[in-house]
Amino acid sequence: MRILIVEDEKNLQQLLKKRLTQSGYGVDAVADGLEAELYLEAAPYDLVVLDWMLPGLDGISLLKRLRQKKQNIPVLLLTAKDSIENRVEGLDAGADDYLVKPFAFDELLARIRVLMRRQTNIRFDTVAVADLTVNFSTRTVARGNKNIVLSSKEFSILEYLIRNQGIVLSREKIEQHIWNYDFESGSNVVNVYIRYLRKKIDDDFEQKLIHTVRGAGYVLQESI
Repeated sequence: MRILIVEDEKNLQQLLKKRLTQSGYGVDAVADGLEAELYLEAAPYDLVVLDWMLPGLDGISLLKRLRQKKQNIPVLLLTAKDSIENRVEGLDAGADDYLVKPFAFDELLARIRVLMRRQTNIRFDTVAVADLTVNFSTRTVARGNKNIVLSSKEFSILEYLIRNQGIVLSREKIEQHIWNYDFESGSNVVNVYIRYLRKKIDDDFEQKLIHTVRGAGYVLQESI
C-alpha cells in the first residue's frame, strides 16, 4: 500500500513519513499542492494524506481537481479548521475523512486502515468478519450456516459498523449517518436498533461481534 503525504509543516511531514513507514506503508511526501498533483499523475497511490493549507495549490483546490478528473483515490484531509462549516466544505469537496490538528498518530493510523478497507470493500460485494458474512449488493446477511433477515434500517446500521470495522462510532455519528438528524434530541433510537441487531447477530453465538465501549459508542470487531 502506497501513501502520498502532502504537508508543508516540515516536522509534521517528516514525523508522518517516519511513522507510516514504520507501520509498513510505502510513503512519499511533498510540501505543496502543485508538486502533489505531479506525483499523483506520475504514479498510482492507494491513499493521500492531504493538508488543507498549502503553498502553490491549497488542499481543497487539489482535491476538487482530483475529483473532476474522476480520480477516486481515498483522501484524508488534515486541517486546523474545526468548525462544522469547514468540515462540510472539506467533505463536499471530495474528502473521504477529516482529521483536525493536533491529532494522535494512532487515530490517524486507524482512519487510514478504515479508508484502505473501505476502498477494498468497494471492489468486493461481500465482506466477512469472523463467521459473519454481509453481501452489500443483495443486502443479505449470514452468520455461520444461519441466514439472518434484517430490516432496512438494521442493515444500514450493520453496513455502517462493518465498513468502519474496529472504529468506535458514537451514537451521534450513527444517528447522523442513518437518520440525518431527523429524530428528536435525546432519542434512544440507536440503542434500540443496536439491541435488535445484537439479538439477530450475536445472541445465538458464543463470539460476540457488536461491542459497547462505555461512554464512547459501539464497535464491530472480532474481540475487544
